[in-house]
Amino acid sequence: METEEIVERLAEFGKVLVDVANADAYPHQTVEWIGIELVRMRFLETESLAASIRVIGDGLPALADSSERAIRRLPKILASLVTGFNEAISERNLEDQQPESVRAAVMDARRGAHAALRASEARFQAVFHEAAVGIGICDMRGNMIDANRALSDLLGMQLSELRTMNIEEFFEKDMPAKLREEYDEALAGLRDNYQVERRFRRRDGVTLRTNLKVSVVRDEAGRPQYLVGMIEDITERHTLQRRLRHEATHDPLTGLPNRALFQERLNEVFATGGETRVGLCYLDVDGFKVINDSLGHDVGDQLLVAVGSRLGVLVDGPDRMVARMGGDEFVVLVQDCASMKDLTLLADKILSALREPVRIGGHDLTVSASIGIVERPCEGTTPADTMRDADVTLYWAKSDGKDQYACFDPERNAHEVARFTLSARMPAALEREEFYVDYQPIVRLPDGELHGVEALVRWRHPEFGPLGPDRFIGLAEETGLIVPLGRWVLRTACVQAKQWWDRFGDDAPYVSVNLAVRQCRDPGLVDDIRKILAETGLPAHRVQLELTESAIMGATGEPLEMLRTLVDLGLTIAIDDFGTGYSNLAYLRVLPVRTLKIAGSFLEGLRDPGNASLVDTQIVRTLVSLAHLLGLTVTAEGVETTEQADRLRRIGADCAQGWLYAKSGPPEDIEKWLTAATAGQR
Repeated sequence: METEEIVERLAEFGKVLVDVANADAYPHQTVEWIGIELVRMRFLETESLAASIRVIGDGLPALADSSERAIRRLPKILASLVTGFNEAISERNLEDQQPESVRAAVMDARRGAHAALRASEARFQAVFHEAAVGIGICDMRGNMIDANRALSDLLGMQLSELRTMNIEEFFEKDMPAKLREEYDEALAGLRDNYQVERRFRRRDGVTLRTNLKVSVVRDEAGRPQYLVGMIEDITERHTLQRRLRHEATHDPLTGLPNRALFQERLNEVFATGGETRVGLCYLDVDGFKVINDSLGHDVGDQLLVAVGSRLGVLVDGPDRMVARMGGDEFVVLVQDCASMKDLTLLADKILSALREPVRIGGHDLTVSASIGIVERPCEGTTPADTMRDADVTLYWAKSDGKDQYACFDPERNAHEVARFTLSARMPAALEREEFYVDYQPIVRLPDGELHGVEALVRWRHPEFGPLGPDRFIGLAEETGLIVPLGRWVLRTACVQAKQWWDRFGDDAPYVSVNLAVRQCRDPGLVDDIRKILAETGLPAHRVQLELTESAIMGATGEPLEMLRTLVDLGLTIAIDDFGTGYSNLAYLRVLPVRTLKIAGSFLEGLRDPGNASLVDTQIVRTLVSLAHLLGLTVTAEGVETTEQADRLRRIGADCAQGWLYAKSGPPEDIEKWLTAATAGQR
């Protein structure tokens, strides 16, 4: 074949394999067909088969729709490919090694025509002893009638001895029942032929793997007369298959089972069902990337070998298995696990063993690991669910501080799933206008008049109902959605504030909008605010932006210039929750800040009448004095009692907000407040 034609055929095989990896049911005959076609294309050497297996093993998972499914199915695919290849090679060997006369004689025997057998006997005898495969003929009681030289050499026995033996003398004590059943049916004339792989022990004790084909020869009346057996030595091929199987299912670096073999074993455990329990310890080496980057990949590889070796010593027994999942991840499988306590004890041993220094390349390395533990009955769950939960639990162990284990907690997992669900739905929720803004009044303490409002975003979730910002703002910051969400909140608040400005004029409140840290780092923030103010027509001095203390105190370089630009536009900057973080008071003097909002936690001691906390009172008084000294106004958050308001008024705070005045609510509540205030002035 021309090279171009070969490439075209191999590309066709590749597409078929991808379809097989994606299929719901496994079509083994399709893959076997590829192995047969390779032989027909005259790829006859085992090196061709080995190369094909490497290519498929490396490339197929990446091309399949689900790499996890492809990895689980990979051992079956490779086994079917080898099966088809071997069967085609066997047929080819028979065709190459036997003259046409032998095949004709055997076919005559299978047709059971006694006359045809006599007619072909001369031909058969001429080539019988020259055949490359072993051939034996026995009567219907299993007594050997004749055998050729190839069978004698194969079994290491004299022809004279073979001709005195019964077939059953070759049967092993642990002979599979199915093989015995097929032989008995052939002797009884109930089947014409069968083919099987079976072991034979040579006279010198060496065990051979053979491919045995047995046919029944019948007379003219159709009565069985003889059994003809053709035996091919496939020991080398079987050894190759085992080696290829080992290479396909074991990690070449550590020698441990790989992900494919682990998944196969895990599936087998779950297939037993019943009351079987399974335990997993899924571990990841802490800081492995640092070792790779600093000391080189050779040192990293040797470290992984050392880790695998230590795990192999700790995890021993037929009901346990340790595998390398890839990279620096390993997993321990415990079948028939007694309890979670057994797994935690094993995890403690693993952590202790890994902490022992190991010398590699002149370096004494000390490593740790994080372990996720899952223990459960096989009934009612699946291997995929168990692996997912182990992966999640490993993440918990890492996020909780590393060098430790974490046990799977259904409640914590449900919370994490809910967080993920919210996070995944947020972009669509913004497009579907599921978010809305409530407003909480900010009043002047001296006269109790409405001064401003704080815009607070809410989520009207179709499944969970109204959600406060504590449920989704953190997720929005993690995913980056806080930037478009914050832009939407600012625009919505400015539109509403403009409506109040048009209706109530100077009596309308300013609107205060929170900015997250990630928004402050957005280079397009200033342009967005300019655009929103231009589109809504709201004067800039009617907008206050609130930043957390930690965010604004860390503002240097471009963020600080951004804040100054916003102040130059006319906006007001406020520090939210002041006093809860670490403040550089000297730096506070140069920040473009106009308002400090004191965190509600400082007001707890001012709640009870006649029993105010001297410490809390003094802290609030100091914060107010400091702010006024710097020319800043003070707004107290979380005011819930008249006692708190009276004490804040005496201390000198400027404004307050909290449930004493009103909870956050829709714009209509603010309009009622404004309408009542306007009517009172008249």
